Amino acid sequence: MYKPDFPWSNLRAGSLLRPFLALASFLAFLPGADSGFGQEPSPSKYQVEAVFLFNFARYVEWPAAAFPATNAPIIIGVMGTDPFGDSLPHLIEGKMVNGRPFLIKHLAADSAVGNCHILFVSHSEASRMSAILGQAGALPVLTVGEDESFARNGGIINFVLKNDKVRLEIDLAAARKAGVAISSKLLAVADVVKGKPE
Repeated sequence: MYKPDFPWSNLRAGSLLRPFLALASFLAFLPGADSGFGQEPSPSKYQVEAVFLFNFARYVEWPAAAFPATNAPIIIGVMGTDPFGDSLPHLIEGKMVNGRPFLIKHLAADSAVGNCHILFVSHSEASRMSAILGQAGALPVLTVGEDESFARNGGIINFVLKNDKVRLEIDLAAARKAGVAISSKLLAVADVVKGKPE
């Protein structure tokens, strides 16, 4: 059975406080808070991942040129089968980060990915992962996936399920190639961080 714990729940007590406080806003979307999930006994795997997707915008910095205007929306692209249902649209409704609203785009297989800021690639696209991530290339797009082939082909943040908990694997080399900066606060709760500077 899936357990909806976040990665920091298993950190040692001495190292728990800093990342917990830094990312306390994640908890605002857990059951019992004003999230819309409060009537449910526990969030699903994809509800948890939707919370992460929304909050990545708080801990990632894009180059200024990635936005056509100061109030331009943060575009979350979903490529392939959308596993989130109403969870992601519900989370972003009326929300803003740094003065920017959110917009979700569902992308067809041949869609350009360059107009997204966060691109979630579903595991349904595993056979095309190399081509998709190759298209993203050095564009300022935070790629997020949930498949082994995603991490292998240079995706930036991969969701993995370990001990029935959603974990994060972050590839800093891929982030640097894309020109997006990931906050140390987000890196602190990742299970694996690849490409750390020597």
